[in-house]
Amino acid sequence: MDARLNAFLERAESVLARLEPLLPAPRPHIDWNTTLAARWQRDGRSGYLLPLDVSLDIRLSDLIGVDKQRDQLGRNTHQFINGLPANHALLWGSRGTGKSSLVRALLAEHASAGLRLIEIERDHLADLPRVVEQLHKLAQRFILFCDDLSFEAGEGDYRVLKSVLDGSLEQAPDNVLLYATSNRRHLVPEKQSDNENWKMVDGELHPNEAVEDKIALSDRFGLWLSFYPFTQEHFLDVVEHWIGQLARPAGLAWQRDEALEILAVRWATGRGNRNGRCAYQFARYWVGLQLLEQK
Repeated sequence: MDARLNAFLERAESVLARLEPLLPAPRPHIDWNTTLAARWQRDGRSGYLLPLDVSLDIRLSDLIGVDKQRDQLGRNTHQFINGLPANHALLWGSRGTGKSSLVRALLAEHASAGLRLIEIERDHLADLPRVVEQLHKLAQRFILFCDDLSFEAGEGDYRVLKSVLDGSLEQAPDNVLLYATSNRRHLVPEKQSDNENWKMVDGELHPNEAVEDKIALSDRFGLWLSFYPFTQEHFLDVVEHWIGQLARPAGLAWQRDEALEILAVRWATGRGNRNGRCAYQFARYWVGLQLLEQK
């Protein structure tokens, strides 16, 4: 009898070992008093919030040359944290100009006041009702953050997303706000053919339905903030800031001069862009090189 029981248990353990990789992973419990950010993780037909260990090393003062955008989104976020009416925000413009960094800097600024960040991918925005449901009645204030929200020509998902945003955002509790970034002001590209059927009605110019349909997605956001390509002087100011930030802890003495500026401009030219991300990368390269040469 004991031999048969042992054989059965061994077989059961073997079956469980083969089944275990197919079972969903245990859902982590989130303590929002200590967790500052999470990501919506799709799991089959459902999903869950995965806590993230985020770094709060970027500050609002690190964002050089975007004072107007920083102040506007800062005011909107401050209203939200204080339980006052605030708008969903779309940050659009050139890549690497500080759109995502601004949102993360606001988390660092207001985390102690109860602000929390939840990242959600564009392809998972259909799960918004499920995400919002989990945040209802919590004491913290949540920004749902969708980075790089845009659609390519021919994609019809934006129509589904538009209806989801309508329903989810209108019924969202007052502790939830959506911030999104995009390289486009209008999240869906417009074709020349879309503009062929504009018409005049009583002296007013009216767009056709295709244009109205595409613009309507961006209209879900009450606050639009534009980020423009850096001028050369703006780029060099950002380089100077980041070199200062990186050099100070290492005790590196340096000064901004013409030779440094030439190197920075060449670095940006070689990459085909002149933005904050490129400035930060050059600063890391240059400071690292100086410290290496001192050894």
